[in-house]
Amino acid sequence: MTDTVLKLGKYEFNSRLFVGTGKYETLDLMKEALEASGSEVITVAVRRASVGCKPGESLLDYIDQEKYTILPNTAGCYSADEAVRTARLAREMGISDLIKLEVLGDKDTLLPDPVDTLKATEILVKEGFTVLVYTSDDPIIAKRLEDAGATSVMPAGAPIGSGQGILNPNNIRIILETLSVPVIVDAGVGTASDVTAAMELGCVGVLLNTGIAGAKDPVQMARAMKLACESGRLAYLSGRIPKKLYANASSPLKDF
Repeated sequence: MTDTVLKLGKYEFNSRLFVGTGKYETLDLMKEALEASGSEVITVAVRRASVGCKPGESLLDYIDQEKYTILPNTAGCYSADEAVRTARLAREMGISDLIKLEVLGDKDTLLPDPVDTLKATEILVKEGFTVLVYTSDDPIIAKRLEDAGATSVMPAGAPIGSGQGILNPNNIRIILETLSVPVIVDAGVGTASDVTAAMELGCVGVLLNTGIAGAKDPVQMARAMKLACESGRLAYLSGRIPKKLYANASSPLKDF
């Protein structure tokens, strides 16, 4: 079975696993885990992409930008204005016009602020950014973000860094049925089976960080996440059998 490439605006990717760069014990370990993940898109918080560092001291020095597409992230922003300024900074630094928009509501839950997220999306789309927007699993706000011009809507599987997996698959299903833009699960993934579950629902990709960086063996977990993403995608394309209440013999006598 041959799959199509993942298209996000003018960008095309074969890998459907997006991985982050935070929380690793060392940058060398991060580099090894990125390689093992097979990802082509690496998220970097704009605030960590330091300008003016000495050679070897910047996070970007550990990422092969010929191999990976950098996805700048407005992580740590709590207002539309702050997020828009951060996105503009990423473009001015020459990183990318591709942006992962993240506008948080508070520091305890790290849930997105729906009002300011929508406001920032509208502004950045008008300014020509390719906006991949982090949101809750609310189908209504997901549709509003699509209508605002988001290239991809990225509902959380669970709160950021919680490792709880896909808490509300039914809402993800509704989002998938309602939207026409690519849907990527972002946040809350704890292990490989969570990635598979998201892909089997029909999401085009999964973005994660803590699930790899926080594992006892990040490199091995990165490999597991890669295989899980591929497996879940293949299962979705193959079309699973329907769930039934009663048994159905695999070799019924009537077939002979």
